[in-house]
Amino acid sequence: MGCDSCANCKHRSCSGDYCAKKVTIFSELSNQLLGEVVNNIERKHYAKGDLVFKTGEISDRLYIVNSGRMKIFNYTREGKEQILYLLNEGDFIGELSLLKKTNFEFNAAALEDTSLCTVSKRHFDLIIKQNPDITLRILEALHDRLIKLELLVQNLNTKDIDARIATMLIGFLKESGKEAKNGVLMELPLNREEMGSFIGTTRETISRKLAGMQDEGILEFEGNKKVIIKDISALEQLI
Repeated sequence: MGCDSCANCKHRSCSGDYCAKKVTIFSELSNQLLGEVVNNIERKHYAKGDLVFKTGEISDRLYIVNSGRMKIFNYTREGKEQILYLLNEGDFIGELSLLKKTNFEFNAAALEDTSLCTVSKRHFDLIIKQNPDITLRILEALHDRLIKLELLVQNLNTKDIDARIATMLIGFLKESGKEAKNGVLMELPLNREEMGSFIGTTRETISRKLAGMQDEGILEFEGNKKVIIKDISALEQLI
């Protein structure tokens, strides 16, 4: 369950101002309008594994990831989890509900301890009236999300397992990769089971394929979560 542990926090990382400035649709607001957003922000904290919202619940607010990570997911007909998006610090979900109150068609859960800032549609309507250009930015955000979903569907339907894993790893690399001595270091945002959920395969297959890539010198694990991509070109050739 979420809590209000950040509500009275004075740290900059928990402030509404800090949170709002991370979001692209707020980037060009005047100080006055940004202040109105900040004044109406509600903060929630979720522990790892907590459900943020679920399919069928009313979607009437914007959720901004202030810290931590979230997964957006649905279930297949067979009851298996299918991850649709991963949200990191500064990412947001629920932008469609800012245009029209609706119901969620997916679920959201915290992948680790996560702090969220939320803005209700009721408060956001007042801001849009003063700055209608925000509507265009929301549509642009929806466009980008749709493209990601289309790429996911294409990845699941047209690529073999090696290609899916390589595509996933390169996506993670773009999000959090850092230069290292032997390549590019990144921390995997998902465990083996979640990675399988993301690309439509099993945990066992993920483990076996990653071990094979390590044997081939494409990557090297540092512990269970950190990995160095040693040969990016070899990874790209799998796609």
